[in-house]
Amino acid sequence: MTSTNVAAEVFAAAFSAEPTGFALGPGRANLIGEHTDYNLGFVLPFAIDRAAVAAFRPRADRQIRLATDFAPGVITSDLDHLEGAGGWSAYPLGVAWALGEFGADLHAATGFDLALHSDVPVGAGLSSSAAIESATVLALDAMWGLGLDRRTLARVGQRAENVVVGAPTGIMDQSASLLGEADSAVFLDCRSLQASAIPLGLDAAGLEILVIDTRVSHAHATGGYATRRAQCEEGARVLGATSLREVGVDDLDRAKSMLNDVVYRRVKHVVTENQRVLDTVATLRTSGPGQIGALLDASHVSMRDDFEISVPELDLAVETAVAAGALGARMTGGGFGGSAIALMPVERARDAQAAIAEAFGRAGFAEPVQFEVRAVAGARLL
Repeated sequence: MTSTNVAAEVFAAAFSAEPTGFALGPGRANLIGEHTDYNLGFVLPFAIDRAAVAAFRPRADRQIRLATDFAPGVITSDLDHLEGAGGWSAYPLGVAWALGEFGADLHAATGFDLALHSDVPVGAGLSSSAAIESATVLALDAMWGLGLDRRTLARVGQRAENVVVGAPTGIMDQSASLLGEADSAVFLDCRSLQASAIPLGLDAAGLEILVIDTRVSHAHATGGYATRRAQCEEGARVLGATSLREVGVDDLDRAKSMLNDVVYRRVKHVVTENQRVLDTVATLRTSGPGQIGALLDASHVSMRDDFEISVPELDLAVETAVAAGALGARMTGGGFGGSAIALMPVERARDAQAAIAEAFGRAGFAEPVQFEVRAVAGARLL
């Protein structure tokens, strides 16, 4: 059964009616460029073939009803009470609120019924949240006749996540979900919001991206993510920069003399990660995906040692994947759990999965969930 059919069934069961439309929002994997987005740097994510689907129907009143197959019951709200959202409903209600910040007249808008189904793993670092936001924002843009461009819709999703959900994330996830193209990564400048598609050429090179979901869950609204962001902001302030985007690799010696060790290492990761993104884009354009493995490996080491956001399960996944033939591997997403990605020759992927599962068993870790992802087109109405 397709995700669209499941969403339609959830809608019918919750609201005893048929939806009038469907919107799909893919999750994303980040090829390289971690924790650079909120520092106004560079990122290189891609939309993946796992997605959230929103089945929707406009209403004649101002009521909002929400349902999903990953939580029981129906959430009821209305267009006058959007900011008090909690739990999973904070994502779709937050998007509705944030559209008001970007020109939608919420006083004139009508309510809606919306049902969500998603096969993006929650807590895996594949942005299940942006998938929901992108599906919802496309649905509301269609129902309310807003005609907003994709970059604006990405900013709406980010605003919802920052303010209503309370997660201090950058704009990478929503941009990947909304701007993705088939077999391409989205090269995004998070300062100018300029984006371009960079062909990956994985099939032609006989390569695939293997995701290793450690099943160590994380939550961005709490804990280490916010601390890392504050440390980056402190580093920029001490260095006299408005953001770490203004700090280059040549500035690191000066930074080391001005910052305490922890803040310096946070800054070092962001600055060198920005350069790795640029180097990866250049390598993809000139030499193809088979030559980017060392950059992926260096990114993981930087996140493990300088940004300190890895966990033993992620380190084991990366090390085992490389030993089993991956050209390169790294944790992906915000860290403190979630997933690693490995750039694998297709003919070695199955053996690598077996080796990773065996290594996790020997270490006493829960068995990881492993699957290939493909770079696909971004969010769309179905």
